[in-house]
Order: sequence, then C-alpha cells, then structure tokens
Amino acid sequence: MTIDPHTNNNETAVNTSAVSFSTPLNLASGVVLADYELAFETYGTLNDARSNSILICHALSGDHHAAGLDADGKVGWWNHYIGPGKAIDTNDFFVVCPNNIGSCFGSTGPNTINTETGKPWGVDFPSLEVSDWVESQKQLMEHLKIDCWAAVVGGSLGGMQAMHWAINHPTKLKHAVIIAAALKLSAQNIAFNEIARRAIQSDVNFKHGDFLDHQTSPRQGLALARMIGHLTYLSDDALGQKFGRLVRSGDLDGAEKELVEFEVSSYLNYQGDKFATRFDANSYILITKMLDYFDVAQNYQDNPVAAFKQSQCKFLVIAFSSDWRFSPQCSEEITDAIVSADKDVSYLRIESDQGHDAFLLPNEHYEKGLSRYLQRVAQAHFGAQL
Repeated sequence: MTIDPHTNNNETAVNTSAVSFSTPLNLASGVVLADYELAFETYGTLNDARSNSILICHALSGDHHAAGLDADGKVGWWNHYIGPGKAIDTNDFFVVCPNNIGSCFGSTGPNTINTETGKPWGVDFPSLEVSDWVESQKQLMEHLKIDCWAAVVGGSLGGMQAMHWAINHPTKLKHAVIIAAALKLSAQNIAFNEIARRAIQSDVNFKHGDFLDHQTSPRQGLALARMIGHLTYLSDDALGQKFGRLVRSGDLDGAEKELVEFEVSSYLNYQGDKFATRFDANSYILITKMLDYFDVAQNYQDNPVAAFKQSQCKFLVIAFSSDWRFSPQCSEEITDAIVSADKDVSYLRIESDQGHDAFLLPNEHYEKGLSRYLQRVAQAHFGAQL
C-alpha cells in the first residue's frame, strides 16, 4: 500500500480511504453498533512482513488527515512530524491514521446516517469510551491484515488510546508513544469540559441536540466552547509573546473605550468561529465526555501499576514544560506507574512555552527525541538502517 506520489508545494497529496464494517461493535455502554464506517489515511509503504506499521491516534478535534495535502490542498495536522525523513519517517514506516467513530469527518458519528432509521444519529448516537475507539481501530488493523503495530502513537486523548492499546491488547504493539496525556482527567479538566458543553447546550439553536432535524446549527455555543478549550491549550507566555495588550481596533486613550478590541480577543473569536463551521456540536459533547470517563486504572482497583503490568510493549512518554492542562506531573505519574510495573520506559520532558498545543507544533528537541526513538524501533524490529 502506497500513497499517491503526486506532489504539490513539496508535500505529498493523499487520498482518504473508507471501510465499512458489518461486524458488530460492542460498545462499553452496552449498546451494539451493528455496522459502522471508518475514514482513514495511510502514508508510506507496508513492508512484506507487514511489521512496519504505526497507528496514529488523534485527539479531541483531530481527524484522519494527519499529513500531506488532501483534495482541498489542506495540510495535515501533524504534517511536520509525518513524512519522508521526518520524525515519523515514511521511508521506514507505514503510517495509519483513522478518524474515530463519534467524530465528524467521515466516520460513523452523530452527523452521519443511522442505517436503522434513515436519519442522522444526532443526539441519539451512543455514549463512547476510549475502549470503543481502540476496538474499532483493531478492526481496521485486521482489515489491513496487520498483526502487530510497530508503535501506537498519540497526543492528549491520543495518548490515552495508546495506553489502552498497551494494557488491553498487549500482543498487538511493540511500542507505545504517549504524548502530553494523563492517567485520568483532573477535576479542573472535567470542569473545563463541562463549561464547554454547557456553552453548546445553552445555544438556542442546539434544540436539545436535534439541530440537524431543525436545519439549524448551534454555532455560537460551539464557537464559545472552542474558545474556552483553545485558551486552555495555550500558555500565558505564548499568549503574552504573541499578543500582549495589543489593540486591534479602537483607542485605549480615547473616550469610547467600550469600542476597543484587543488582538487576543480577535484571535479567539476567529478560532471559535472557524471551528464552529467544521465541527459537529454533538461530536464535541460526546468526545469531551470520553475524556472525562477515561481512567487507565478503573478496572484495576484504581491501581495504574496493576494496569501497566498487563502490557508487554516498550514506552516513550513525552511532556511539555508549559502544558498546564496535561502537565509534566501527569506524564511523570504515567512514567512512575510504568517503572513500578517493571516495564521499559523512556521519559522526555521538552522545554516549550506553547502550552498543551506544543505536541502539535514544531520543536527541535521534541522532533529529535521522537525521531531517535522511532529510528531505534525501525532498526530493532525490521532492520531499517540508521
């Protein structure tokens, strides 16, 4: 399997694939999803031994378009790190990135048709947990005839999926790369998610989640939810350096100060409005609840060491110094639990002033650390040359 070699602006053009599954998916909620579809992209070439595959797990608002240029010329959200000669080197690895169920970019979710009713799922789409995403990814793995991932890699909610893979499917991956994640959400994180959900649900156009039936969209509420979330992904230093107290319009020394708009205000409004045009409100509510529900030790008497005892893979855990939503302390708790479980783990703390968003952004030390780890993976498991 290879990607289209056509290039544009020195980036590789990629096509989205989709696969329909008729094998029932038993969700953690007890609901059975009789059939579903996953959209995904692949990059690089699967070797003859089918041993060089990496699964990329996206976070809350991510999708399958992680690298290259899509049909609209949009660059993938992790393009700086995936590609020939990059940290996740597609000269060595066959990289798979699905859009997970419950999201809104082509896979089965609230904005797709429920085949049993002929109408969009909307608010009736069943509750999900991280385990459900992993089980659907496992079905995709089997569809691609891949027996074991060389690595499962993810940041934030993606890192939680990587942990679940390691603990619940220990023979199906050689390495887990857990970036800017946590064993479970703090009360503060849950609180931020609840405020974001309330912002959406309070929009008059939300219609109790049935906005698609009413041909409306709760864009104001979704924009506000994204503004709240986006603010928590940034650091005070990053905001200060980029915006400070710069004024976009109006005059702070003038008589009509109520007309003043700060640059940071304009930026957040832009980010919120842009997000509201592309994301589904029910998906946002569904996935933030997934984050709230996640607890790596919930089936192990609240003991993460016992959870990681189940794993057989090696681990790389990465944290960012200014990330206050998933702080370095969260990554250190993951690392300590893995060490106490007598498993092989490397820990990398990256200095960055970019907050939680740092895992998505260019950073020389981050890039080198991830690249060197995966180079060793390639050499150890399928003889790639360093």
